[in-house]
Amino acid sequence: MATVWLVLLLLLAAAVVLALSVGAATVWPTQWWGTDTLQAELVRVWRAPRVAGAFFVGACLSLAGLVFQGVFRNPLAEPYLLGSASGAAVGAAVSLLLPALVPTALSLPVLAFAGAWGASWLVLLAGRLGGGWQSNRLLLAGVGLAAILAALRSLIVIVFGDESTNLRAIISWQLGGVQTPTSAEIAVLAPVLLVLVLLVRALGRGLDALGLGEDSAHAMGVRAASFSARAVLVASLATALAVSWGGLIGFVGLIVPHVMRWWIGPLHARLTIPCAIAGGGLMVLVDALARSAMAPSEIPAGLLTALIGGPFFLALLLWRRG
Repeated sequence: MATVWLVLLLLLAAAVVLALSVGAATVWPTQWWGTDTLQAELVRVWRAPRVAGAFFVGACLSLAGLVFQGVFRNPLAEPYLLGSASGAAVGAAVSLLLPALVPTALSLPVLAFAGAWGASWLVLLAGRLGGGWQSNRLLLAGVGLAAILAALRSLIVIVFGDESTNLRAIISWQLGGVQTPTSAEIAVLAPVLLVLVLLVRALGRGLDALGLGEDSAHAMGVRAASFSARAVLVASLATALAVSWGGLIGFVGLIVPHVMRWWIGPLHARLTIPCAIAGGGLMVLVDALARSAMAPSEIPAGLLTALIGGPFFLALLLWRRG
């Protein structure tokens, strides 16, 4: 396990160094530490907070994917494919375009959480129709629900949108892109992520038991229905936080848990922190590529993760069929 930690931390450090260095202007590490230079200010004020935001989004998506795959007992489950992220995006759209409904500073994360939680529960109920648990039915229900929610989100934008900043923000949310947090926001995001990691880690034993089947889980003292409700709540919270800060970014929650499970093993408690680190590092790398590939223009991060994750998803389907 020590080797795993060393490799993960080295890869994360390399991703952070790259992300701090590249962009519209290249800033070498030797230029980071000056107090009066434009390059040092660029890194300190813009790039370092952006890296923190990207890490937060990637870690949340990976943790959500880890929990969803355990609850649904489907290795293809992840927030984007299950419709959870789309539900959160509908909540974000309502918050931005209809602020009078929930006129508070927390309206966006609150409505995003409500959308993610509602979508997750609809898929969970679909998987239990007929008295059995069908993994394929879960996936199909998630894809169908995601399509419906995407149409609903577009309808909200068409009916209530205008040429305002909010409409541009909605478009940005749909394509996926990490926001740059302030130092005060980072001070909030860091403990939130820590709490989320602890919550997911606490679910580990139950997720392991659930993977053996509901009867086995019950024999081990885990009540499948109530435990699944708690787990979906935590995964929905992680999804809502990621969507609130990064928009619709798919496949991170699919790729990272798969790779970590293959590398470390199936125990969820052991997978939690490595998934958070790997997911955060992957998102830092993707965001760096998004900022630098066509600088000074920026490619939406959601497009890049789809280009990476789409082939990965198809490969998994073919591998499972084989």
